[in-house]
Amino acid sequence: MREAGGGVTLRVRVQPRASKEGLAGLREGALVVRLSAPPVEGAANEALSRLLGRALGVPPSRVQLLRGERGRDKLVRVDGINLAAARARLEVRS
Repeated sequence: MREAGGGVTLRVRVQPRASKEGLAGLREGALVVRLSAPPVEGAANEALSRLLGRALGVPPSRVQLLRGERGRDKLVRVDGINLAAARARLEVRS
């Protein structure tokens, strides 16, 4: 996770079609996110934006996918939050 001009960027590993949605910790430096949405027509990406927005306390519109639109490994930018607040809300320790 890095601070970048009024927000943070983070690496995310998505597990689509999971039975239970939520954050599943860190794996190889990426935040693991379980989503019930299928990886079809952007449904999983939209679900990711909603889940990260809820977890970080920002609107989903502030969650932007920078890389990985069609893959499980993604780079996400979240505007309107600093690194310390993001780590505290996600309970991520480096």
